[in-house]
Amino acid sequence: MSDGQEAAWETLSDTYMFPVERDAAATSVHPDQRLNPAEFFGREAELVVEIGSGQGHAIIHAATQAPERNFLAVEVFRAGLARTMLDANTAGLSNVRVIEANAPEVLEHLLPEGSVSEIWVFFSDPWHKKRHAKRRLVRPGFGSLVARALKDGGTLRLATDWQDYADQMVEVLDAEPDFERGFEGEWAERFDGRILTAFEKKGLRVGRDIRDLTYVRKAR
Repeated sequence: MSDGQEAAWETLSDTYMFPVERDAAATSVHPDQRLNPAEFFGREAELVVEIGSGQGHAIIHAATQAPERNFLAVEVFRAGLARTMLDANTAGLSNVRVIEANAPEVLEHLLPEGSVSEIWVFFSDPWHKKRHAKRRLVRPGFGSLVARALKDGGTLRLATDWQDYADQMVEVLDAEPDFERGFEGEWAERFDGRILTAFEKKGLRVGRDIRDLTYVRKAR
C-alpha cells in the first residue's frame, strides 16, 4: 500500500470496517458470526453490496449519488479497501462500509438472510486460462449464496468483458431456481448506475464487448 493507504488503514478502519472474526484463513469468516446492518451503519436503509469492489470507484460514486441507501464493499485486497475508506472519508460519506473477507463466506454466514436489496459483481477476475476457470466467483453454487442474502425481489447485477465468462454466468444463473432474468434478449442493458472504471475502459480499449446481466430474486 502507499503511505496514504497505510495511514487510511490505521486511522479509518475503526470507522468504516467491520471487524470480522476469522475461521482458518486470513480472509475467512467464522461461520457463527453475523452482521447487523442497521447497527453497523447506524440506521435502517436499503443495503447494496458490491463483491470485489477493487479500488472502490463504483461504490463511492453510487454512495454519493444515493445517500438514502447503505453501501457495503466486500474485498480481499487491503490496498483497495484502504483507498475506498480514504475516498469515503474525503467525500464525507456516512453510508459506506467495508469488509475484508472472502465474498462467498460473507454471503453464506455474515449477512442476515434476505437483508440485501442489490448485489453487484462487476468485472470479477475472469481467470481466463482454462485450467483456472474453476476459481471463478460465478460458478455452480454461487447463485444459492446470493439468493440467501437477497430479499425477495432483490437484484443481482453483473458485468464482465470476457465473453466466455459472460456465457458461464448465464448458464449458472439461468439454472438457479431462485432467480429469474431481469432482462429481455441476449444481454441486459448497461446498468446506468455503474461508472466507467479502469477495468471497463481496458476492455473497451482492446475491443472486448461489455456484457451486463440482471437477475431478480424470486419470492420465497
